[in-house]
Amino acid sequence: MSQAVSIIADRVRDRVRRDGVDLSGDGIAERYVHDEVQRYSERALGGAFPLLADEARTASEAMATLTGFGPLQPYFDDESVEEIWINAPDKIFVARHGIPQPTDLVLTDGEVRDLVERMLQSSGRRVDLSSPFVDSSLPDGSRLHVVIPDITSRHWAVNVRKFTKRINSLHQLVGLGSMTQQAADFLRMCVLSGQNILVSGATQSGKTTMLNALLSAAHSGERIVTVEETFELDLSARDTVAMQCRQPSLEGTGEVGLRRLIKEALRMRPDRLVVGEVREAEALDLLIALNSGLPGMCSIHANSARDALAKLCTLPLLAGRNIDSEFVVPTVANSIDIVVHCELERSGKRRVVEVLALSGRAAGSTIEASAIFVLSNDSLEPTGGYPTKGDKFRRAGLDPASVLAVRS
Repeated sequence: MSQAVSIIADRVRDRVRRDGVDLSGDGIAERYVHDEVQRYSERALGGAFPLLADEARTASEAMATLTGFGPLQPYFDDESVEEIWINAPDKIFVARHGIPQPTDLVLTDGEVRDLVERMLQSSGRRVDLSSPFVDSSLPDGSRLHVVIPDITSRHWAVNVRKFTKRINSLHQLVGLGSMTQQAADFLRMCVLSGQNILVSGATQSGKTTMLNALLSAAHSGERIVTVEETFELDLSARDTVAMQCRQPSLEGTGEVGLRRLIKEALRMRPDRLVVGEVREAEALDLLIALNSGLPGMCSIHANSARDALAKLCTLPLLAGRNIDSEFVVPTVANSIDIVVHCELERSGKRRVVEVLALSGRAAGSTIEASAIFVLSNDSLEPTGGYPTKGDKFRRAGLDPASVLAVRS
């Protein structure tokens, strides 16, 4: 932070305390900053301070210091930046279009801690020696993750995955080249017919974006209940309830995990249940919910669509010794209808590379599934296969064959 910005910000804070006003009030911060920039410039003309090279930029930096996220605010304002992370105060990176780039920004350890405290202020969550990890949502919906020493070797590790409203429909994904129109038409039909959809992929492959896009195709009158560790989904549906987990208090009480939220969601009359991501034993609760006839969606980390199914068969075993694969594998086969696998390419492009349809049958530990779309010649092409689970399509009056014909 420059000396001029620091002086102006301190003067604004002094004035706020003196006047007893709320800096978040409409236009107050802008007015106070403008006044103090003018006063600074007047004193600079008299030789008390160095002259400002750019008053507008100084005012913008002072505003970011007071009401935004200080030196990081320009990256929050830059729509091309998807993610920001800090490995050390002098090692700060951003990702644009999926490609990491170092920045020339240099902070101090104290400035990094101050920024994290400001980011956590609205969430009520904390990070300290007794709780060295924190996941939180920022006011704009961006996701914050922080790890501190002695879990990290020396410096605070900060990651912000920015919230974006740019992509919220299958049509937009087609326009970006993430999938073909034919695949989008099929997936829209799957959503409308109430298929249970599993979205898989590696970190940053676009799983949450895909869930948002799929849910945008749902009937407007559906009641959708979402469950996440921290809020990431952004739904435009008319009737939506979003829930996130809660960390334990300083006394170690009050924690609310995904398993509890899934059970509570079932009491809220959902027409569709969405779990942002399954990682552990909550997979069992999700499967039980889906197996009861409730349409749902979720995402999972995996290297391929078939790996996603194998992982979903393993995670429920973490729920307890009385759960075995003889129960889980057939339940996954019956509960999941469609798997959509996403990848992040080296170029930074995110795309769908495979769509599987499950038959509902399993042979031992292997779930029977057939590819409906696969990546071929750099395009997502139909294989000529059709979903063998046809009941949901028929009840909805939809015929997947009408969109799955192989086009020459």
